[in-house]
Amino acid sequence: MRIKRELILELIEAAKSSHPHEFVALLSGSKNEINEFIILPFISGESSAIIHLEALPLGIFIHGTVHSHPSPSCKPSEEDLEFFAKYGKYHIIICYPYTEKNWKCYDLNGAEVKLEVV
Repeated sequence: MRIKRELILELIEAAKSSHPHEFVALLSGSKNEINEFIILPFISGESSAIIHLEALPLGIFIHGTVHSHPSPSCKPSEEDLEFFAKYGKYHIIICYPYTEKNWKCYDLNGAEVKLEVV
C-alpha cells in the first residue's frame, strides 16, 4: 500500500494542532493508495479520542484510521487495538513531537506495517 507524502504532512500538522489532545480521522483513497483523510465529529482529550463513526456517509471506502498520541510513543494501546478492528487494514499513529519520523502504521492486530511513501 502507498500513501501520499503530502497527506502524511497534513496529518502531522493536524496532530500538532490538536496537541495536547489526540487527533483522530479515517483514511481513504483509491484501491492501492491512501490519499485522503476524512474528519468526522470527534471528542478528544489528552489520553483518548472518540470518533462518531455513525456520521460516516454511505459508500465511502475506508482504508483505516489515523490518530495521534501526545506522548513520544507510537505503540498502540489495548483501546487502539479495539479501534483498529472496526475499520480497515491500515492504522497510523502519529506521536509527539509530530515530525516525519514520528509515525508508524499497524494492521488490525497491531503488527507494524510499512507503507510506501510516494
